[in-house]
Amino acid sequence: MSSFPRAAALAGALIALLPIMPALSRPQATPAPAPSTQSAPTALVPVPQTADTPWLFKGSDIPPDRAWTFGVLPNGVRYAVRANGVPPGQVAIRVAIDAGSLMERENERGFAHLIEHLAFRGSVHVPDGESKRVWQRLGVTFGSDTNASTSFTQTSYKLDLPSATAEGLDTSLKILAGMMAQPTIDATALNAERPVVLAEQREQPGPQVRLGDASRALFFRGQLIADRSPIGNVATLEAATPESVREFHRRWYRPERAVVVVVGDADPKLLEAAVIKHFSDWRGEGAAVPQPDFGTPTPDGPATAAIVEPALPTLVSAAIVRPWTVGDDTILFNQERMVELVAVQVVNRRLESRARGGASYISAGAELDDISRSANVTSLSILPLGNDWEAALRDVRATIDEAVRTPIAPSEIARELAVIESAMKNAVATAPVEAGARIADNLVSAVDIRETVAGPQTSLQIFEGAVAQNFFTPARVQAAAKKAFTGVATRAIVSTPAPDATAATRLAAALDADVSAVAATRGKVRDVSIDDLPRLGRPGKVVARTTALTSPAIEQIDFANGAKLLLFPNAGETGKVYVRVRFGNGLNALPADRAVPAYAADLALIAGGIGKLGQEELDRITAGRRLGLDFAIDDDAFVLGGLTTADDLKDQLRLIATKLDYPAWDPKPVARVKAVLLASYDSLSASPDAVLSRDLERLLHDGDPRWGAPTRAQIEALDAKSFRDLWAPLLASGPIEVQVFGDVAPDAAVQAVAATIGAMKPRASVALAPPPVRFPDHVAEPVVRRHTGQPNQAAAVIAWPTGGGSDALGESRRLEILAAIFRDRLLDRLRSQAGLSYTPNVVNQWPVGMSAGGTMLAIGMIPPDRTRDFFTLAREIAADLVARPVEMDELRRAQAPVLQFYQRSATGNQFWMQQTAGGTGDPKRLAAIGTLGTDLRDVTPEALQALAARYLRPERDWSLVVLPDEAVLAAAAQAAPAR
Repeated sequence: MSSFPRAAALAGALIALLPIMPALSRPQATPAPAPSTQSAPTALVPVPQTADTPWLFKGSDIPPDRAWTFGVLPNGVRYAVRANGVPPGQVAIRVAIDAGSLMERENERGFAHLIEHLAFRGSVHVPDGESKRVWQRLGVTFGSDTNASTSFTQTSYKLDLPSATAEGLDTSLKILAGMMAQPTIDATALNAERPVVLAEQREQPGPQVRLGDASRALFFRGQLIADRSPIGNVATLEAATPESVREFHRRWYRPERAVVVVVGDADPKLLEAAVIKHFSDWRGEGAAVPQPDFGTPTPDGPATAAIVEPALPTLVSAAIVRPWTVGDDTILFNQERMVELVAVQVVNRRLESRARGGASYISAGAELDDISRSANVTSLSILPLGNDWEAALRDVRATIDEAVRTPIAPSEIARELAVIESAMKNAVATAPVEAGARIADNLVSAVDIRETVAGPQTSLQIFEGAVAQNFFTPARVQAAAKKAFTGVATRAIVSTPAPDATAATRLAAALDADVSAVAATRGKVRDVSIDDLPRLGRPGKVVARTTALTSPAIEQIDFANGAKLLLFPNAGETGKVYVRVRFGNGLNALPADRAVPAYAADLALIAGGIGKLGQEELDRITAGRRLGLDFAIDDDAFVLGGLTTADDLKDQLRLIATKLDYPAWDPKPVARVKAVLLASYDSLSASPDAVLSRDLERLLHDGDPRWGAPTRAQIEALDAKSFRDLWAPLLASGPIEVQVFGDVAPDAAVQAVAATIGAMKPRASVALAPPPVRFPDHVAEPVVRRHTGQPNQAAAVIAWPTGGGSDALGESRRLEILAAIFRDRLLDRLRSQAGLSYTPNVVNQWPVGMSAGGTMLAIGMIPPDRTRDFFTLAREIAADLVARPVEMDELRRAQAPVLQFYQRSATGNQFWMQQTAGGTGDPKRLAAIGTLGTDLRDVTPEALQALAARYLRPERDWSLVVLPDEAVLAAAAQAAPAR
């Protein structure tokens, strides 16, 4: 049974500002029913099997979700369609083929993934490269709205059609049907796409891939999954011929192995008719072949292995493997699995509690999964403190052993049940606004793992039935823990930065060691409630209440203590209330002439506690409720926020207010952050991507320490005092802007803010001017950085300075269109034509909270000997954009996806929060919202040419290459003769 938390959507006012294609016709929507106020749903009655049972529910007694229309075509194609208006006008299409890398023969390694690429490139109904252009004209963004993925057992094709028309749906399903039945698999297409697949393989992070391959080979020894990575290998991909690839396609791309899922803002009958029209003529070639035997776990062979990865921290991974057990997806099966999940989560919470208190490990966790129809697995991952992985494994095993040997405390079980119940009830409340794309993905995933899909109400009823039938007793949860941590075999692998010939043997001994006498103590946590938070002052007074925006209707409320509220009450996202409290001045408040431990705030600031309450107590307070704290640093503000409900809004705001007025400074989270950063520091040089994440932003800001990762020396100098010295004044000073957007009554929201943020002490103002933001000078030759990863990996970056601030927001939006055109050209020439890069990209960055610092940036992962080709190509594209206006078709193909992206984003509260953020202190941001649609819609080829001439100036560009370290190249050269 698959059921996930539901996504959000909101009918935003921006839709009126953008051009909208006529939507597909569907019956008049009826208002979503209000969430039930009953204490418990009606008991779930098992449903017997009949001839009319939908194909997905064969063998299950779970009531079918009647929102779906299921069917099977005469040729065997299964389909499922349903109406969903979130976001408005969109139709999500998924085509899943029951074939992945486990279906490949030895000489076909990577063919399942290769066919995915070839199918998108061209097929019977569209010539090479044309499907992308067709979908761009329909507003589809390549790589997000249209994509595909290949797993061990399934290949899934994805298309999200924004503002779908009947014609657009018909064209899209025709193309997709042709891609499945008759993709273009000839020498021209294969020779063009093979380099792209090899580039994708080349760009993978080497250390993580090697560790993953070694772990899979150990954990699943004797099974196909042990040695069948979906990416394949170079030898078989290079040896692929049109005939051999067509043979794989002939065997596995058959109608009876296909599932078509369509979810969208349309009449289900129309969606069903379109599927029938385009998929009915598909015929398989020859007789169907049996599915390979994936194998089953056995206890044979060594239980441990060791690998050396200098770029990774010391890690221990373990797997307790059992045979694949998924049979009929029944109510009882799901209830029993819930007990196992509760047992595993109790163990995880105990492990985390020990880590917070200063354990021998930085982090540790367990997860229960059914893996690729091959095994049921409980996996363990442990990041030791330092290199003493034996002590970490011992302590983790002791925690697990205690859960297996002794009954779980009722209070621990109740806590986990409260968390599950809260999540499930929230899913019920927000079900009417679940995004269609997520619903479609959920069903495709369920097909792959041989489960049904249950609506959130059904899932809640199954859970509450288990509670009512006393499934979660201490004895049963203890038995479930024993089952989860016992299997056919327990296998473990340790990854160390330095060679250790004894590691595998020592790991085997550590796995077998008796840990029953090891003290698995947990700190006692007293019972607490929200009332144990520090007290705030009297509710603040409202001194002004004005209209900030009329479309949508957003109010600004000013309080006597200086706090300002932007309030957007709406029922567009049922049951959800988004809260952000922007305080202080963000990056503008940090020094530009020295490094400070701002980087540690993400992990240490929230975990430091509030008043006399530590993180353990705060977890108790928030358990089973929609309360939490997130932290971020923006250009011009620090941000505390959370996603809550109308009932919990006041307490959500109280958490934030007391965090600001009464922060606690537990030193243990700071020490933990330091350990994490030091353990992972070497990985920041392990690939071109990692080096870019470490250095690029600082380089783009001319060495300004506010950006980029800290150095090792700076991390080693981190302590609780320096952290507190930085953050205590930042939490206590600067303006406060509150955003409350969502399903809440206006007066109730104002009262909640008045009783919390409005009741805070007045804050000191900050009068210092922000430090300037600098772009680096032009360089004749690229700046060079080195990585310690694979010798065939490199990255190239070229950037031009643009602008920042709120005075020219219209220009920043037009730059989005220019970046989309640049990106499409770079993708076509660097990937589709040259096959040099799988992930080239062009990004427009415009910091609204700073007067400068924006960039237009092109980036590509490419072979080290082709970096100059990248710069030549990028500069050629930039020069051409300056020299001549773009063709109108190219403009429309770039413009439509950008317009549709904004239109869909405008159906959610988070979009409006982003657009209005900072508006109480900078009204220009609010004023600019009214021109968003015209800024994007009315752009012309001549305007884009002028924009390119202004910003894409060759004398201002800055470039960077990330090349293999000399030692890496020397080692590769030395090893070359041996290969």
